[in-house]
Amino acid sequence: MHRLNVALGERAYPIYIGRDLLTDGALWADAVHGSQVMIVSNETVAPLYLEQVKTALAGKTVDTVILPDGERFKTLETLNRIFDRLLKCRHNRTTTLVALGGGVVGDMTGFAAACYQRGVNFIQIPTTLLSQVDSSVGGKTGVNHPQGKNMIGAFHQPRCVVIDTDTLQTLADTELAAGMAEVIKYGLILDSDFLNWLEAHMESLMARDPELLAEAIRRSCAIKAQVVAADEKEAGQRALLNLGHTFGHAIEAYAGYGEWLHGEAVAAGTVLATELSRRLGWLDGEDCERVRRILQAARLPLMPPKGMTPEDFLERMAVDKKVIDGQLRLVLLKSLGHAVVSADFAPDALHQTLDDALSQASA
Repeated sequence: MHRLNVALGERAYPIYIGRDLLTDGALWADAVHGSQVMIVSNETVAPLYLEQVKTALAGKTVDTVILPDGERFKTLETLNRIFDRLLKCRHNRTTTLVALGGGVVGDMTGFAAACYQRGVNFIQIPTTLLSQVDSSVGGKTGVNHPQGKNMIGAFHQPRCVVIDTDTLQTLADTELAAGMAEVIKYGLILDSDFLNWLEAHMESLMARDPELLAEAIRRSCAIKAQVVAADEKEAGQRALLNLGHTFGHAIEAYAGYGEWLHGEAVAAGTVLATELSRRLGWLDGEDCERVRRILQAARLPLMPPKGMTPEDFLERMAVDKKVIDGQLRLVLLKSLGHAVVSADFAPDALHQTLDDALSQASA
């Protein structure tokens, strides 16, 4: 088992990574302060793992709420089901919420924990690769709005993150690929050696080699923990973690939440970010082709949806959280392994990048 630490002073917490951790309640017992626990899961994950987690919480008063599965349910309406259950079961301020599932469950459970009685503790138990390497770490919580992804939320750090890598064996191939988009992102933005490692091992990673997956998760979480510790509320460096996300969120909003998996949209968005970086003279053609090869080896899409227009992108990108005083900022690559947040690009360069990609998608 690996243990990492997210160094946030009094809000610091551990990340546990290993096999057969779901039933090891002693490992994360310190994170459950009161006698009440509310496990939040969904219709897909609960039949697989809910009983194991309940067993690990023996001696506590455990209630559950099972949500519908899918990004389209990441709404205020669905969130209210958690509050309804907490109130019906009379949970007090010492309760602990447990998020058992992927990124949607984790984001909504964390947001509920941030709001319920003005803030209670929660634990992240992510069961998808994407949530294990990204959304479970760092305290970003929230729900979607029809006009923008994750536009309603709060920063609320978990008490711990428990990553049981055995859960990846039941993960759909498309979900594994979607998670790999976020893993690849870490190499592209901050760690070219990790990118080289991923490129060399991608075939085995996609074949679910358990040791390699655990190493990829460990290295991804270590990078994210370092970034979050330096910039908890995304005032600066943490925005680098959004490579491909501004484009990707536009794709998700255009297609309808759930039609594209988040990682799939991020992958197509990453290609757009690299192409714009090339137009700015920061990357060359071989760099862009290399990024495409790595994403393709992870079985990820490289093109945005057919029928989407530059205006479709720009309208949705205008409500991105990185827009400041009307100025769109994007995460771009100075080189592979070195990202920057920049508004230093001509609108024509962005428009031409979108035009070219959408023309190829429609060809």
